[in-house]
Amino acid sequence: MFVEEWRIHEPGDDPQESGMSRAFVKEDDQRNSGDELPERALSPHPNYVTAQGLADLKREVETLSTEREATLQSGDRFAAKEGLARIDRNLRYAKARVAGAILVDLTNQPADVVAFGATVRVREPSGEERVFRIVGEDEADAERGMASWVSPLARALRGAQVGDSVTWKRPGGDLEIELVSIDYAHIE
Repeated sequence: MFVEEWRIHEPGDDPQESGMSRAFVKEDDQRNSGDELPERALSPHPNYVTAQGLADLKREVETLSTEREATLQSGDRFAAKEGLARIDRNLRYAKARVAGAILVDLTNQPADVVAFGATVRVREPSGEERVFRIVGEDEADAERGMASWVSPLARALRGAQVGDSVTWKRPGGDLEIELVSIDYAHIE
């Protein structure tokens, strides 16, 4: 029977593999062929930010918006398509992070206890001292000593006072560290 030879095209099917001509595939199916970039995952945690972190997120939105406009005006439609996908995805992410940002006023943080925004000095068993600042997830940068407030280090230090020893649970093994100082006096 002739009808049995026809196959219904489902999104994600490759019409070339089924023997179906591309002429029979809707344009929407071509656009939704799986070439899109996946969305950047948003954290399930509240988006606490320092004033600097919020300013950085807003600057990222501005930069991406400018980059998007320049890409649209470039005239090369095919080259722009791939660049726009990346820009638009990052722009959606940055706008969502700004919209959900919870600015923490560091002047309201307890001076004698580690909390969000604190710069802490810790001493390792070797005697080496290291300085970390507990910041928002988007601000975190291990090379600069900026630890996300949801990181194992920040969780270990949260609520600690000078002189307390805490266990920093690290992938390379637990490390007992002593809290040497806490400071919230930041230039924002």
